[in-house]
This record gives sequence, C-alpha cells and structure tokens, in this order.
Amino acid sequence: MDKTNLTPEESLSLITQTIEEVNRKTIEDTKKGIKKGSVIYLMWGFLMFFVTLSQFIIIRFELNIATGFPALIYSLGGLYTFIYWIKSKKNDSPKNKLLGNLLMAMATLFVVNFMIMALFFGPQLGVAFMPIVLILYAFFIIMMGVSIKFKPIFIGGIAINLLAFVPFLIDWQYHFLILTLTSVVGLIIPGILLRKDK
Repeated sequence: MDKTNLTPEESLSLITQTIEEVNRKTIEDTKKGIKKGSVIYLMWGFLMFFVTLSQFIIIRFELNIATGFPALIYSLGGLYTFIYWIKSKKNDSPKNKLLGNLLMAMATLFVVNFMIMALFFGPQLGVAFMPIVLILYAFFIIMMGVSIKFKPIFIGGIAINLLAFVPFLIDWQYHFLILTLTSVVGLIIPGILLRKDK
C-alpha cells in the first residue's frame, strides 16, 4: 500500500472524485434498470391513455356504462407491475433496489392518496380534485426524471404540472381528456425516448 502523505486539499479532491464517481455509477445503473423496466412505464402510459379516453367518451356521449368501469383495468396493471417488480428485484444491485424501492413507495403513496381523495373527499374537492391528482402525478414523474437524470421524463413531469391548472378553465366533462393528454406527455413519449436512449 502506498504511504504517500496527501495535503488536505488533495484528500478533499480525492474524496470528491470518489463521491462523484459513485454518484455517476449509481445514476447510470438506475437509468439502466428503469430502461430495462421501461415496458412497465409504457404499459402504464398506454393503460392510462385508453382508460381515461374511455371515461371521457362515456361521459361525453352519456353512455349507459359506469364511468369507473374502465378504471378496473388499472388493477390488472398494478398486479402485473407488482409481479414484474418482485421478479426484477432479485437481480438488482443494492443501489438499484434502494431507488426501485423509493420509486415504488412514491407510486404507492400516490395511488393511496388518490384513492382516499376519490372515495372520501371527491365531493368536497369538486373542480379542484383533478388538479390535485395531476400535481401529485407530476411530482412523481419529476422525481423519477431527476433521479435518473433523464430530461424527457423531467420535462414530461413539468408539462403535467402545467396541465394541472387547465381543469379550472374547462368544463368537468373534459377533465378525463386532460388525463389522456398527460399520459402521452408524461409517460408514453418519455417512455419511448427512454427505450431508444443509449
């Protein structure tokens, strides 16, 4: 082992370089893991697109179908995601497991809060319900984009956050159409770009 004495500045520089290298490697590994799981990201984008578009059509054309009926498909998406997550967790590095667990916890928190708001506070929230949901959704997407340093996901989250204010300006019947649009800008387009990213 080399017993070279380092100056305080050299020690600090060496520590800084080591930390930067570990951060860079962690971000690369996480991005690779999310890229590998981009099929889930895209699945949720297309699932949300078709469910919310179906809900818009049911409301707009006053079809004799329960508005929540298409949303039952989300439970299948959740089950598939959970199974995929359990299987991929076995092969992940400890760093990927940490971020994967964090993202899964954030997604779970989003879903639980959404369900509580919808079931217990929907009438009280009124027209503010959709903006609150979109802001929570945007927060999750932005955090994912920041965590893997992938600008298209981050920009998609910002776009969702901006779209969160549109429901205040339009009739409630079009709120599901805003959700359809957010699935495209926040999930589908970034998901496709993530798969193509080298």
